[in-house]
Amino acid sequence: MAEEESNSKPSYPLKVLYCGNCSLPPEYCDFSSDTDRCREWLEKYLPDEFNRIMTSSGTAGGDDSDEKKRQKRGGKGMVKSKKKDDGPKQVCLSRAPRGKKKSVTVVTGLSTFNIDLKVAAKFFGTKFACGSSVTGEDEIVIQGDVKDDLFDIIPEKWPEIDEDYIEDLGDLKR
Repeated sequence: MAEEESNSKPSYPLKVLYCGNCSLPPEYCDFSSDTDRCREWLEKYLPDEFNRIMTSSGTAGGDDSDEKKRQKRGGKGMVKSKKKDDGPKQVCLSRAPRGKKKSVTVVTGLSTFNIDLKVAAKFFGTKFACGSSVTGEDEIVIQGDVKDDLFDIIPEKWPEIDEDYIEDLGDLKR
């Protein structure tokens, strides 16, 4: 009985084999991005390990994994927004009340000029020392009444937007 226990214990240091393609242990090559190359490498350089893995996973299961679609990393974040060329190129500025005495400035239409809204919101927030956020598909909300200053700052920061393209919508309710 003492001999059986000694045979079941691993001897240290452990010798771990790694795939030359994905640098993972061969058991985890199925989770790498390029399974086919890993299998080719294993078959060429470690045939015993390749046979052991293929028999343990089943040959039919291995063939099915080639045909099934692999999920790419990123999910919804990888989806690019569609560029809108059909609408008129115009930036609209408006002021909306927020409570009794406070107000926010709403900027729309910057995306028609292919301007990144997150970068623009960050710029407005640092320029005016206030909160600024992207709230809609093509809308930036800046805390405070800075509408008059935006007529000068937008063409200065983005030269492709002329002052003629900026429209004042006045006071609106959001």
